[in-house]
Amino acid sequence: MAEITKLEKWRSALNKCIRCGYCYEHCPIYKASGWEIDSPRGKLILLYGVLSGEIEPSEYVANKLFECFHCNRCVKACSSGVPVQDVYNDARAFFLEAGFDVVGTTSVTDHDVCARCLNCVRMCKHEARTFADGKIVTDRIKCQSCGNCLDVCPEKAITIQRGYGTNPEELWTRVHSFFNNAQNPEAKAVVFGCNWSSYPGLQASRYDRFEISKEYMILITACSGRLKSHTVLQALEQGAWGVLICCCPEDECEHGGSPRVKERMKYLNRTLERLGIGSKRIQVAEVPQGNPKQFLDAAGKFIEELKTLGPIA
Repeated sequence: MAEITKLEKWRSALNKCIRCGYCYEHCPIYKASGWEIDSPRGKLILLYGVLSGEIEPSEYVANKLFECFHCNRCVKACSSGVPVQDVYNDARAFFLEAGFDVVGTTSVTDHDVCARCLNCVRMCKHEARTFADGKIVTDRIKCQSCGNCLDVCPEKAITIQRGYGTNPEELWTRVHSFFNNAQNPEAKAVVFGCNWSSYPGLQASRYDRFEISKEYMILITACSGRLKSHTVLQALEQGAWGVLICCCPEDECEHGGSPRVKERMKYLNRTLERLGIGSKRIQVAEVPQGNPKQFLDAAGKFIEELKTLGPIA
């Protein structure tokens, strides 16, 4: 077993946690699963148990520590100042050194399918991917689970096994349910939000002082750069009048996804225009971090524009 000293230095930080729960109010993984064990608070309690000897290090505990989208909202929300991500990083290193081969939400490459084009290595802003001994190697400590490597892989050799609602198949399932729900005849649009930019605003907007219309569904897609044209077209196929993508301002984007999704939707709109559908049904809006009013204003303005266009014939 690896030396537990990597965790021991965080004992005082773990003692500072007062279990208030502010962190899980902003955690996209907790919001997706609804399980306390998936919240930052739950994971800190697990680590405290490991340190105190009440919990044995296990594959289950290790995997929970690697399930994270690295949005750092837990750090900003923590009233006790616990450096959650720093604690996580040392805990992850401890479990890897102890021999636990887990991946959580980090990206995984199928080496039998990989074309060795090195696109993922070149585009990773976190330097989490390298080419060694003839194959792609992911540094599971550096990987931020943004999924942009999935976007640039021509062979679809890269996956994130637990997407917590952000993988294309999971998004399609929810879109299908939304537009095939007879109890919601008002359904008109899908709003895709970036986890790093829009999610804090979305979380705040769920309080009573904000009203979310039944005319659109909000889906979180981790980094907006992961959003494929195919996923957007599927929404239109299911009955959406239009699709809005809310992304980070380019100067705030930590993963390089905002310029990519803008370029991708520009070309998709050109195709829709040639088909006679028009170029206003797919729009991209920049939303600064944690700005619920701007997020909802953008969605509301988009819905009003769609009402003038009507459904796609």
